[in-house]
Amino acid sequence: MAPSDTGVLRWLALADLPGIGPVGAWRLLARAEGRIESLFEHADAVLASWGLNEAQRVALRRPPKMGALAHDWMQRPDHHLLTPDHPLYPPLLREIPAAPLLLWCRGRVEALSTRQLAVVGSRHPTFSGKENARRLVQALVAAKVAITSGLALGIDGVCHEAALDAGGITLAVLGSGLDSLYPKRHLALAERIVAQGGVLVSEFFPQQGPLAEHFPRRNRIISGLALGTLVIEAAEQSGSLITARHALEQGRDVFAVPGALQNPQALGCNRLIQQGAKLVLDIADIVGELGWPGAPVSMTASMPEAEPPGLLSISLLDNVDYETTSVDVVAARAGLSIESVIGQLVELELAGLVTSVAGGYVRRGG
Repeated sequence: MAPSDTGVLRWLALADLPGIGPVGAWRLLARAEGRIESLFEHADAVLASWGLNEAQRVALRRPPKMGALAHDWMQRPDHHLLTPDHPLYPPLLREIPAAPLLLWCRGRVEALSTRQLAVVGSRHPTFSGKENARRLVQALVAAKVAITSGLALGIDGVCHEAALDAGGITLAVLGSGLDSLYPKRHLALAERIVAQGGVLVSEFFPQQGPLAEHFPRRNRIISGLALGTLVIEAAEQSGSLITARHALEQGRDVFAVPGALQNPQALGCNRLIQQGAKLVLDIADIVGELGWPGAPVSMTASMPEAEPPGLLSISLLDNVDYETTSVDVVAARAGLSIESVIGQLVELELAGLVTSVAGGYVRRGG
């Protein structure tokens, strides 16, 4: 659909109507029998009876100020503007309450209608959280599932990168306009997503910067594009839980990876499971629930071959958590000197049983 088409201009005018968000816009459309053309055919008196004030009625009749910008923007390579009546507008997203009136897209828009799982999590993940994200995403890609996330720092970024590294498709939904990409640290990642057949998506005008109120709106699109949402590490007040709530309201499945009670980044996931989310240990728990074909791949990474550690080092392993554990804590638990513990931890690391991270060591899966 060309940006000069009357239909696109009408959607632009509706989206830019002052004081009317997506919820209010769809209420107006419902009064107009769901047809954007019908909305513009009604007299001012009818629009006033529907609650539009004079300024809103004038704005609705005026050519949208974003019309020229949209026209120029769509002339750029791989730039697309989808409206709800566009044939490439993703069907699953069209089903949700207050679906976006505009989808500004950069990349391969056909990816919007592929089989997707939304994967979200903490902006400050632990080593285990990042490792779980990589393993699950790589297994999902092997099962021909596209990965949808929010391009945020932390788990979102890890998931996008893991999908790309595995040769898969990933979709990034932004809380800013596509020409004001946030966070700036992920500019190169965004370019890689587009280059490898994925797509960047936003309902915000291209020049809009990130605002706090944009991100809950962004989250409903992340969950709305997919049949299910997987949460990997989330604190109790995490934005990832907003995405999970949107998924439930949209009638989609919610999955969560459990975590240690001592890990504050796992409390949100544990709560979700307590409230009925599907506990995930492997992607079989996801593809089986959603009825997707594809051979599940084990989350457990194979350990590199190495000389087996001695008995003392093996006994020390029980004192290292799957979260970051300092050398002091390991020594105190084992009742050994720090010097002795350091040597044994090095031996365990060479055997692939622990990994050195900032602040200490973490125990590896397997």
